[in-house]
Amino acid sequence: MPKFLLSLVLVCATTFVWAQDSQQEKLEQRKAQIQQEIRDNEKMLQSVRKKEKSAVNEYLIQANKIKLKEKLINTTAKQEKLISNDMYINQVQVNKLKKELKVLKEDYAEMILKSYKSRSEQSRAMFILSSESFLQAYKRAQYLKQYTAFRKNQGLEIQSKTAQLVDFNAKLDGQRQVKKKIIAENQKEKVTLEEEKKEQQKLVNSLKKDKNKIAADIRSKQNESKRIDKQIDRLIREAIAEANRKAAAERAKANPGSSEAKTTTVSSSKIAMTPEDKVLAADFKANRGRLPWPVEKGFISLGYGDQPHPLHPSITVHNSGVEITTEDGASARAVFAGEVSKVIVLSPVNKAVVIQHGDFFTVYQNLSSVSVSQGDKVTIKQNIGKVRTSGDTGKTIIKFLILQNTSNNNPEGWLQSR
Repeated sequence: MPKFLLSLVLVCATTFVWAQDSQQEKLEQRKAQIQQEIRDNEKMLQSVRKKEKSAVNEYLIQANKIKLKEKLINTTAKQEKLISNDMYINQVQVNKLKKELKVLKEDYAEMILKSYKSRSEQSRAMFILSSESFLQAYKRAQYLKQYTAFRKNQGLEIQSKTAQLVDFNAKLDGQRQVKKKIIAENQKEKVTLEEEKKEQQKLVNSLKKDKNKIAADIRSKQNESKRIDKQIDRLIREAIAEANRKAAAERAKANPGSSEAKTTTVSSSKIAMTPEDKVLAADFKANRGRLPWPVEKGFISLGYGDQPHPLHPSITVHNSGVEITTEDGASARAVFAGEVSKVIVLSPVNKAVVIQHGDFFTVYQNLSSVSVSQGDKVTIKQNIGKVRTSGDTGKTIIKFLILQNTSNNNPEGWLQSR
């Protein structure tokens, strides 16, 4: 029973260590991803600083970089905790092996001493020959054979335990070095984080001087955003109504005498889906939280809905989608398979693409050029155009919307987490 319990404990410990290793690997991958995002942000920040056109944009990128640094520090802290847990488990194993090895060596030494005292072949032969019966002689011979085998096994077990001990000690040494490195990394990141925060505070102080000008600029952009939202809403309603008219005409052609064919009311707020549309809409909905981002690199610089402005909390801004700041020259890409419903020219330098996925629509706004046309079938991650870089601010931002019929959804809940 004790051997069974010991085996069970060892199996549980092995499983736990495996789980820890798997978790450590995931944290290492997440750390590498965050570090890459920090490098991307640094690249965008340098680009903005070279252009020297937008302190607000620099502030937003700086704020995201600080957020990423904090994530990196938290991830590294988790790694350190996992390594400490692993080290504790390995130290327990080392202590256990040392005790077992001590007992084995003491037993083995005692056994060797006894064997030495009765080492002559003559005494072994006399031990067997002095038996009172053949059965007793047989049993004594078997005992000597088992005793020899036991000695051999004891020696092999000592060798095995010694090798295990050396292995666990090596693991502990390696883990100590890794932990030391991680602690040093964390300290370094904390120092740079404090420097980033000081830089950000300088930006905030400089921007406060231009508060009135910035507030006026925010209101102007909000008015422009509302105008564009109304335009997109109107065009989507027109697309829904047109699709419903076509569907009604096809039904009338197929069933000219039916009561449905005589109905003239056409909805502009809810699309009448074909069986294929229903399948596509269901697939789109099933991928909520797993859709790729509309650009390969970037971060959300303005979230969805009503919210205080990041620099001036007293000013409330509205966003019908999310604004994603990306790098200069970035391509926009479809987040799911579908059909291009509309290509909209919002201004001479600002275009938008609307893609239909059943009764869902995705909108890609603030494009300088478009590489698809109305009616085109697109695939997931297909390039649909180039994101515009503002000549006034130096910002490269795509505005991304998700609607079900005419109702806006928060895109953050649909996109993959980063």
